[in-house]
Amino acid sequence: MNKPEQVLSIPVDTVYFIIGKLRECGSMFVKPVQDHWPPDSQDAEALRRQANEYTYAALLQELHSLIDDLREDQQVDLVALTWLGRDHCSAADWPAIRGDTAEAHHAQTGRYLLGMSMVGNFLEVGLSTLGFAGEHTHD
Repeated sequence: MNKPEQVLSIPVDTVYFIIGKLRECGSMFVKPVQDHWPPDSQDAEALRRQANEYTYAALLQELHSLIDDLREDQQVDLVALTWLGRDHCSAADWPAIRGDTAEAHHAQTGRYLLGMSMVGNFLEVGLSTLGFAGEHTHD
């Protein structure tokens, strides 16, 4: 197979950036934010929840914009990486998966990916399958 960097049209750093943002979104409601607010105040809890929801919505909008602003071939790669990771395929399956993804591509890539549970994990597994494990440069 080709070297991993020759396989993707989307920069690997961009995929890792998206994974990082997805993790950030996923952690928004996992545990309450600990800060200077009084722990027994219901108003403070409501404000904290509202702040989390606002931040979550802003992160989702940023991800939608980032994904939808990618070139079509890069969007196809992003979906193909997701399918590769989701379906536990091998690197040898990449050309077929990428071809299927290109045929199925539509203008709602951001909405499609962000509506998928565990998309960040699938992207990470897809990258690892293609030999990009351990090259994460963004937090």
